[in-house]
Amino acid sequence: MSTDTRGGGPAEGPSKGQITLVHLYPREMSIYGDLGNTRALATRMRRHGYDVQVHDHHPGADFPAGAHIVVGGGGQDSGQARVKEDLERIGSMLRALAQDGVPMLMVCGMYQLFGHDFVTVDGKHLPGLGILDVTTKGNDKRMIGPVLLRTVHGEVVGYENHSGSTVLATGQPPLGIVAYGNGNNGKDGTEGAIAHRVHGTYLHGPILPANPALADALIGFAVDRALTTPFEPAELDDTYADQARKAQVRRLMRAASRKARGRR
Repeated sequence: MSTDTRGGGPAEGPSKGQITLVHLYPREMSIYGDLGNTRALATRMRRHGYDVQVHDHHPGADFPAGAHIVVGGGGQDSGQARVKEDLERIGSMLRALAQDGVPMLMVCGMYQLFGHDFVTVDGKHLPGLGILDVTTKGNDKRMIGPVLLRTVHGEVVGYENHSGSTVLATGQPPLGIVAYGNGNNGKDGTEGAIAHRVHGTYLHGPILPANPALADALIGFAVDRALTTPFEPAELDDTYADQARKAQVRRLMRAASRKARGRR
């Protein structure tokens, strides 16, 4: 097994086992660098000592058997419309995988489609899978800019660019609390949503290379799903990622402080 352009391939060093990663709709739903999440996960899993098979799932194709982790990205409203029929076709399978503990990362457009429904800015109704207890409505005004979150994985940074306003149902936990940026809707201070091991978020960037703790949490869930032995992380050098994230945290905290002083 050789290394492919999506980061899949053999483990670096002795193999601890094999992980299967499925990327949903890479042609229709992978803008703003979201393919980087697939590459970051696959590369990081290989460096932790796991063989990685990456499958791209395209509309109309059979969904790969034995998925241990699933990722999906953002897209235009037209992209969401193109995958709508296929998502309905494989929806029951994705719901079953989610309930069975398969970790998933769904960004922006796919986050919206993993909720109950999405009403676009021109009034078109796109039904979702209902895995995440959220609803989304399109707006004329886009929410664009850097984001800083407080999460169970520590401080998470990313970049949002969305017109959809997402509202969490009562009891639906968010991915994080917004320290800077708009988050789900620019009003309630939440960002993203988590149900089972499914993580929805508006954060591009891509989000995982800058936030290795979140990436390793997803990898740990995938190992738990794939193998009988627990996740055995290798010691990875995250110096550059940590320095970049901490610099962005400092910058956004200063910006948040200036904004707070301006409101007084």
